[in-house]
Amino acid sequence: MTTRWQTKKILEGKTIIVTGCASGIGLETARTIKEAGGNVIGVDRDMTTEYVDELYRVDLSDKRAIQALIMALPMGADGLANIAGVPPTLPAETVIRVNLVALKFLTENLIPKLADGASIVNLASLAGHNWRNSVDQIKDCENLDFDDVAEFVRRHGIDKQAGRSYFFSKEALVVWTMQNRWTWRDRGIRMNSISPGPVDTPILKDFVATLGERARADRDTMDRPGTPEDIAPIVAFLLSDMTKWIRGTDIPADGGMASNIFCNMHGL
Repeated sequence: MTTRWQTKKILEGKTIIVTGCASGIGLETARTIKEAGGNVIGVDRDMTTEYVDELYRVDLSDKRAIQALIMALPMGADGLANIAGVPPTLPAETVIRVNLVALKFLTENLIPKLADGASIVNLASLAGHNWRNSVDQIKDCENLDFDDVAEFVRRHGIDKQAGRSYFFSKEALVVWTMQNRWTWRDRGIRMNSISPGPVDTPILKDFVATLGERARADRDTMDRPGTPEDIAPIVAFLLSDMTKWIRGTDIPADGGMASNIFCNMHGL
């Protein structure tokens, strides 16, 4: 069946940069953009030929590699989908470096190359819902550079609790998205984020391995885990011209998990 968003070709003629395009949500996002009429510039550390018009192989934990990528990318992209990320089973420094520091560095340095009216979409997570309790740490990481990550992790004990690095990276990403709601408004460039709950991708097992019973208990509040097909159309929607007045917003896409959490938190 052809869905309405496919029929309308909401990304017709647009060129979108998609990080993490080789698997999971990134791969499905690339496919969705193509079906919606767009062109895809893919960025991933792995090789892929699926749904990309041009591919750049880059290790996003390497600042110099990102600098080279920024130099190589063409001018005039209409959107940036920051999908790439690593799971909480990796060292805390790697998680913070890739999921937060690299994402911010790439985005901020790509702004001059983006077209006026471009849309930036960050893949956050339900794991970031509790950002209000991490404001001091988030403020402390505002100017965090690649070389500062190890000291930051040590200073805040982020490596002392299983999964904390991932949760913090997403908390900070949600806040950074809100903070930059109007940063580039003189050029009409907007930024939003999406916070999926558990999604059935190759790294779902990493979350279960890290969070154990917490992960299983959380999944009991849903009818099923999400799929990349649940998330990619929301990315495409935010990349489209239909969302020009949505700015600095985080959209939950979690089968109702966020609503369950907030109702329980407030006795509702």
